[in-house]
Amino acid sequence: MKNWMHDVVVIGAGAAGMMAGSVAAGRGNNVLLLERNDHPGVKLCITGKGRCNLTNDCDVREVIENVPTGGRFLQSVIYGFTPRDVMRLFESLGVPLKTERGGRVFPQSDKAPDIVNALRRYMDKSGVTQKRSRATQILTEDNQITAVRSSAGEEFQCKSVILATGGMSYPKTGSTGDGFNMARELGHTVTPVRGSLVPLESADDACARMQGLALKNIRLTIHDGGPKPVFTDFGELLFTHFGISGPTVLSASAHMREFGKKEYFAAIDLKPALDEKKLDLRLLRDFEKYSNRDFANALGDLLNRLMIPVFIEKSGIPPDKKVHSINREERRELVRLFKEFRIDITRPRPVEEAIITSGGVDLREINPKTMGSKLVKGLYFAGEIIDADAYTGGFNLQIAWSTAYTAGNSI
Repeated sequence: MKNWMHDVVVIGAGAAGMMAGSVAAGRGNNVLLLERNDHPGVKLCITGKGRCNLTNDCDVREVIENVPTGGRFLQSVIYGFTPRDVMRLFESLGVPLKTERGGRVFPQSDKAPDIVNALRRYMDKSGVTQKRSRATQILTEDNQITAVRSSAGEEFQCKSVILATGGMSYPKTGSTGDGFNMARELGHTVTPVRGSLVPLESADDACARMQGLALKNIRLTIHDGGPKPVFTDFGELLFTHFGISGPTVLSASAHMREFGKKEYFAAIDLKPALDEKKLDLRLLRDFEKYSNRDFANALGDLLNRLMIPVFIEKSGIPPDKKVHSINREERRELVRLFKEFRIDITRPRPVEEAIITSGGVDLREINPKTMGSKLVKGLYFAGEIIDADAYTGGFNLQIAWSTAYTAGNSI
């Protein structure tokens, strides 16, 4: 059995691992980064549809407001490495950036690999040693880190470990929960893990019947039976064989955290640019235009062909009823349906299909000023492995950068 000696072993070469390793090595530590994949940053390359929304150009207060789980815990680390710090770092590494709607920050090239390559340059410059190896166990003696053992039986002796293995989303990129298992073996609590920023399932067969239909410029509102909506947003939505997906739906899922306790449904405003009065006038014009047609043949100017049969069914109006016979009450119901096309939600899709993982190593067992374990000396955490997650907009990667910077700086 071969032995190596290092100050720090970083497990996982994702966004957090590469950042943490670079910062730790920059402080003079002998750093070894272990990654099970052939190349670092596999998941980072597919974030933001391959464009990489690496942070949000906003102040720390706004970042915290967009972190529903763990926001208070993260205050210290985000103040220690802010969105502006992230932007300055990547621009210093040769990546010009741009800011888009909602403060979302992307590389000007719209290419996520540019961010990965910048981190590789950062690691090389800092002196990080990289090795392809799957870590499976962290060894301790008298509650102090002593080594990391790999699936091949290698032992990498070290004084400290930074666990940056990610969560359980996108398992093909290597996020299969290994870090959670290693943390549990060391006595840490892992809170229940589920998907966030994930498509939503529905038992309504209307979704499958409209499979492949993408709606643009709609308003999506999520309700849970309470007096106020859980979420509302304007944008795109996609019907699938299992339910609904698309940018607005992924964002909505992060706000839906009580499946099993609450019953959620989506209300889709198909014509958000028209109020009910203007929409009714539009319907009247179309009905005058097609007054002698069957109802089923009079909606083509307002709806996609895939949606028309479902819409007619939900309206309760017979498809063969002549348009000139549709009365005011029926028209009122049509207006309501255009403004609130309802889809009941049963559950989120599996965590493996999520963009990020909600749940992870219990924050009460981590020092918020250092990202160090309160249970094991020399153990640190960074990124998605901890029980903190945010909404869309670059906030989750900001969590990764800030926690990684703090962990690397604390050793």
